[in-house]
Amino acid sequence: MKTECVRTPDHAQVIALPPLIYAGFLVLAAVLEWFYPLSMGARSSWHWAIAAMLLTSGVVLALWGKITLDRAGTCVHPGGSTRAIVSSGPYRFSRNPLYLALTLMYLGLTLIINTFWALVLLPLLLWLVHSGVVRREERYLERKFGEEYRRYLRQVRRYF
Repeated sequence: MKTECVRTPDHAQVIALPPLIYAGFLVLAAVLEWFYPLSMGARSSWHWAIAAMLLTSGVVLALWGKITLDRAGTCVHPGGSTRAIVSSGPYRFSRNPLYLALTLMYLGLTLIINTFWALVLLPLLLWLVHSGVVRREERYLERKFGEEYRRYLRQVRRYF
């Protein structure tokens, strides 16, 4: 079942859409690379193979997470209202598989654009997503679902 995700006042108030945060950091890394080159060196076949594995893993995990949310009838968009706590699919293993997927894709694209800057920026990116997105979503879900969400917190790790 595909759920219509419309922006409502009942949402997590995240600082920005997570894919835009990740994309912004990749753009920043590319700009820094342009002005202050810090490449990872020559690319070899293993370089491309790892990039492909990271990207593929990220896309597969993102699709699995989105399909699971759609089937549960809840919204994937953080600006939409969450209708249910989802604990099936990848949400059995991680409360945030979509952010893990974005991180895998970010790392794969880091290898493709061949800049060490993206790795230098990674801790700041992860901190920003954690504090500006994940923690806000957790507070929202706890307010909305109470004990049901706290039980889920005890059963499933935040990331992996």
